[in-house]
Amino acid sequence: MGFIIFFSLVFILIGPSLTNAGSWPPSPGFYPSSKFRSMSFNQGFRNLWGPSHQTVNRDALAIWLDRTSGSGFKSVKPFRSGYFGASIKLQPGYTAGVITAFYLSNNEAHPGFHDEVDIEFLGTTFGKPYTLQTNVYIRGSGDGKIIGREMKFHLWFDPTKNFHHYAILWSPHEIIFLVDDVPIRRYPRKSDATFPLRPMWLYGSIWDASSWATDNGRYKADYRYQPFVGRFTNFKATGCSAYSSLRCHPVTASPGRSGGLSRRQRMAMKWVHSHYMVYNYCRDNKRDHSLTPECWK
Repeated sequence: MGFIIFFSLVFILIGPSLTNAGSWPPSPGFYPSSKFRSMSFNQGFRNLWGPSHQTVNRDALAIWLDRTSGSGFKSVKPFRSGYFGASIKLQPGYTAGVITAFYLSNNEAHPGFHDEVDIEFLGTTFGKPYTLQTNVYIRGSGDGKIIGREMKFHLWFDPTKNFHHYAILWSPHEIIFLVDDVPIRRYPRKSDATFPLRPMWLYGSIWDASSWATDNGRYKADYRYQPFVGRFTNFKATGCSAYSSLRCHPVTASPGRSGGLSRRQRMAMKWVHSHYMVYNYCRDNKRDHSLTPECWK
């Protein structure tokens, strides 16, 4: 009885994702990252800001944040659909307030009225797991009055130990977020008003988001632990660029050319949702869901 009480207290204190440590999702049966050719950083990207906080060693990129600056990079061309991935290794230890991001956006082309598709790693405190946040903004919903579409996950591995592959599949019909080829989220096109349709560039960055990133801003970036480093390699950006012919066929993340997910991929995603999802905006009763019709049943 004492053991059961002790385990229950541990579960309450550290949460399901840590008690699930070492528990891996079922095989998705299809591995889209193996279908697309990798590129070096210099082949597809350029520094956007913080050039003194960025180094390229062979095919690997390091960007870092300290008291003086963070850093960011951007693809050399925009896309209207495609598969966008990178293998990323995160900083261990205290990283509260720090965001390491890999995302699609057209903010520079449409300031104040932009689209964005995010993979963001929210920094953490000692002994707590990173949170991977996915988000989708459409036509200014990330500007002014924010209408976020956040889904947050813990991971079934330690993202500071090794490189793992994170990807966004964006087609005219859906957006799929993947971790090591396991789908963790599918965002379907329910209407033109709730789906990004304009060309976007691929970005990466590391920056101080102390006001909200960790426990809603409770824990801030602590520069005693600087520099905070994000490492990227194995870049992939394949699909229809903004300059491609209109006959360019969108890529998919599933065995079939018609898109969607296979049965095994859906099972793997359901497993992740059951074991590692920690927030879903559609289930948040405090949110105004009249602004997110894709949540309606």
